[in-house]
Amino acid sequence: MTETKKIRFVQGNEACVEGAMYAGLDFFAGYPITPSTEIAEHLSERLPRNGGKFIQMEDEIASMCAIVGASLTGNKVMTATSGPGFSLKQEAIGYACMAEIPCVIANVQRGGPSTGNPTHVSQGDINQARWGTHGDHSIIALTASNHQDIFEITVDAFNLAETYRTPVILLLDEAVGHMREKLVIPEKGELPIVDRLRTSLGKDVDYHPYLPREDGRLPMSDFGGEHRYNVTGLYHDMWGFPSNNPTVVNQLLRHIVDKIENNIHSITRYKEHYLEDAQYILISYGSSARSAIQLAEDRRKKGEKIGVLELQSIWPFPSEVIREKCARARAVLVVEMNMGQVMAQVKAAVEKPKRVFLANRFDGKLITPHDIKSLLRMVQGRGV
Repeated sequence: MTETKKIRFVQGNEACVEGAMYAGLDFFAGYPITPSTEIAEHLSERLPRNGGKFIQMEDEIASMCAIVGASLTGNKVMTATSGPGFSLKQEAIGYACMAEIPCVIANVQRGGPSTGNPTHVSQGDINQARWGTHGDHSIIALTASNHQDIFEITVDAFNLAETYRTPVILLLDEAVGHMREKLVIPEKGELPIVDRLRTSLGKDVDYHPYLPREDGRLPMSDFGGEHRYNVTGLYHDMWGFPSNNPTVVNQLLRHIVDKIENNIHSITRYKEHYLEDAQYILISYGSSARSAIQLAEDRRKKGEKIGVLELQSIWPFPSEVIREKCARARAVLVVEMNMGQVMAQVKAAVEKPKRVFLANRFDGKLITPHDIKSLLRMVQGRGV
């Protein structure tokens, strides 16, 4: 271990903070809400010390709007919340999708709907992350099951936001957000960092803020800088001015969706645990994956061939990866803490959906290896 690396014993929420700082976070706006408050709390100290700006807004709507504005002026931005606050942010998230504004939104999930169960774990916001804002669009949502991965996936979130000029959602959960474990902070330069792609055009050249390059990326000009341009949530042309021309609308929506869906292989992140010879595959994510991995390790000691496919990107959904990895499995169990939101996607992805089963809890308690084992035994008892 070199002297430049730091070893910390932190909460998952703190690992998220460390990842954001490593990625170059400049501006954070937020409003306290359990169980994400530690992200704002730590950034209120860290950001000003490093030349960044922290502001506590009056609510979650204002927080989301503040980071949208700060991003347009050239900053790397982030906000953090939980279920009720995430609900309030949806309109502004849709605005960021339409105006193609890079930003990161951390949602440390708790029980819901409404106020739900503020201090207990849940993974019930999977579908909301994808469909919470109205209209046709695509979204990137990432997650992780341990603190080292939270750090790295947070860095990834900022990189993807800048690469695709889009909101990126970090779908953490209360259990992984509040548990403590070791974190090794990489040396500067060890992980790649994607900086804002700024236009090379001078102030006397006509700037098209929504005209993609051949590689699909859209260079940005800091709002209030050299170029004056229009930003709107309406359908717009390449100059940013509103348009209801059917051709313009069609091209815009195709671009907003295709820039993400056509790059799913570059965006998809996952981990394999004991999949080489697995007869039963557990698909899981977030803190649920910790229990799934533990069960696989325990049962393999007894000769059972169980593997785990741990998802780290939820949206766009990695259907091809799941179809490939599960092709030879006798059965697939989706381990999650909701009523089957990822299971529905898995069933749609695999060739034999009747061999997909749900191992879940949604009562505010962390799903355990014992819970999964009981459901696995039921599947095996059916002769699958």
